[in-house]
Amino acid sequence: MNDSHIYVGLDIGTTSIKALVCEDVKGELRVVGVGTQPAGGLSRGVIVDIEKTAHAIQAAVRQATEKSGIKIDKVIVGLPANYLQMTEVHGMITVANQGQPREIINQDVIDVASAAMTQNLPPEREVIDLVLRDFAVDDFNKIEDPRGMVAVRLELRATMYSGPKTIVHNTKKAVALAGLQIQDLVVAPIATGFELLSDGEQDFGTVLVDLGGGQTTTSIIHDHQLKFAYVDPEGGNLITHDISTVLNTSQRNAEQLKRDHGYADSRQASDEVQLAVDVVGKNQPVNYSEKYLAEVIEARVRQIFERSQKKLQSINAPQLPGGVVLLGGVAILPGIKEIASEYYDGNVKVYIPDQMGVRHPSFALAIALCKYEDDLRDVDQLLKETVHQEGNFASVVHQVVQQAAQTSAAPQPTRRPAPSRPAPQPSQPEAQAQEQPVDNQPTKKKKKKNPFSNFFNNFFD
Repeated sequence: MNDSHIYVGLDIGTTSIKALVCEDVKGELRVVGVGTQPAGGLSRGVIVDIEKTAHAIQAAVRQATEKSGIKIDKVIVGLPANYLQMTEVHGMITVANQGQPREIINQDVIDVASAAMTQNLPPEREVIDLVLRDFAVDDFNKIEDPRGMVAVRLELRATMYSGPKTIVHNTKKAVALAGLQIQDLVVAPIATGFELLSDGEQDFGTVLVDLGGGQTTTSIIHDHQLKFAYVDPEGGNLITHDISTVLNTSQRNAEQLKRDHGYADSRQASDEVQLAVDVVGKNQPVNYSEKYLAEVIEARVRQIFERSQKKLQSINAPQLPGGVVLLGGVAILPGIKEIASEYYDGNVKVYIPDQMGVRHPSFALAIALCKYEDDLRDVDQLLKETVHQEGNFASVVHQVVQQAAQTSAAPQPTRRPAPSRPAPQPSQPEAQAQEQPVDNQPTKKKKKKNPFSNFFNNFFD
């Protein structure tokens, strides 16, 4: 269709891999197909077996192709925020020709972005993204798109995101082995923060808590910028593990109990409802109350929220007007909003997509990836092109193209670049998404308010 664009968001999660096909028709983004497959080869959000992950990606994309009827060859991939570093960068170039001002063209934008990225990164790190703050044309600041303007010099302010080469390389290679091209790599909290929050929530500040299967990511969006990201290696898998251990049942049974009968808040569960559970070493199922199951789940959920809230306290994060938004598969548990409200200041809500067929918080990232790409302006695309060139973005695909051809390659979309709104601009000098050791002993909550001043001084300019 001449007036449509196709996007495929690929969420490579610890427990499941989701491929979501969206079509932009006259400015409206519609979900036209989705594929979901159990994940393989991942641990706590990170690929540890490239081939297993590639096969799972293939299966998810194949399913999405069958449901959408669209040939898929490119995907927008979400990257976890593990060990993410954010650095403010500045670039400047001379545009003048023989001392005379001239019009700024696309190549000038690419050149000034390259100049901004000229700094020494440790050999084990790679630039993932460069998010625009603004341009300066001679003495005029806060320019959103300088192309077509006449200038002597051009400056750029942006936030550069870098991550471990291992994570980036393994992701690229798994996607290539699945027979797919990477249209874009997007840090997960950038996509969810910029696309799932309202303009006011992004402006005044909101905490996002992504409750995934293998890890929980807490991030802060303020002034339309990603200010902070923290990854904790506790997620839904540990809830399943707790159920399995306490009830002495298999992981499969524990997962089913969590999904079908689980509550995050034991006060909402019934002591009267009995659940027959197959117990290891018993010939007959053992009955446990719904409330007892909920108590097991609640203990771990409280620990996850406590660790997240303590991290926010450690950076003196204030109560943000946008409150807290929960997303990810664990966020579907009944009562989770009430438990979260005991740990975080401000309003707490669960993000549930409103598109038919994907009304579950676990689809938040896949949808956000499609929206993010659809909203990119031409000038933002130029910055991304620079990152891809500097990082030899296509090299991994080239290295494995023959292998990918031998693997039953997944089906694929055709799309064109779409114009859109300005990308928001992160701003802290240098922040890192950290990981903490897992504590298998659930703990109790403890709340504490912190003043705005210290946090804004440190993180919000």
